Amino acid sequence: MDTSNPGTPDPAYHSGMRQLQDRCDTRKLADRLDEKLARTAFTAEDRAFIESRPLFFLATADSSGRPDCSYKGGAPGFVRVTDVDELAFPSYDGNGMFRSLGNVLVNPAVALLFIDFERPNRLRVNGSARVAEDDPLLAGFPGAQFVVRVRAARIFPNCPRYIHRMTIAETSPYVPRADYTPPIPKWKRFDEFADVLPRNDPARTTGG
Repeated sequence: MDTSNPGTPDPAYHSGMRQLQDRCDTRKLADRLDEKLARTAFTAEDRAFIESRPLFFLATADSSGRPDCSYKGGAPGFVRVTDVDELAFPSYDGNGMFRSLGNVLVNPAVALLFIDFERPNRLRVNGSARVAEDDPLLAGFPGAQFVVRVRAARIFPNCPRYIHRMTIAETSPYVPRADYTPPIPKWKRFDEFADVLPRNDPARTTGG
């Protein structure tokens, strides 16, 4: 399974954005920010920041433009910058809905938001995504079902002033890693889901 990239990237601002910029007299500011901060290639600092993050937020939309947003978590380094304008991340076992990846198959436009809550900082990556189940990176992501590669069209930081300062109290025991078997999610033990789990789901074959 694979999807192709779309053609030319969208301009920085569409008419709706321009309408509000003009209403609030921020068009020149918006243009200057895009001129000075936006880029199409990852810097060394971008790579270090992205690959240090244990989570990010992924926005997708279906073929009609209806949006969806999801949280993606893993061990630091689970998102990798693989080229000057490309990053990749694994898709782990979830609830089987495939809302994000399903959207990518019909509309490859995506937006990723990386945040550091301990030392407030954030980075946005907008681009086009493709999903592959035979990607050469797959073997390097224990527990991954697919690999998602994102070709960046626009990379830009945001002011962190409204980011609440927080620390991670505990990492999730469900995050896959080498030589480790994550626990079975409790909901997969519920009777109402037992007969519809995938044939090879560990919850079907293990007791408890």
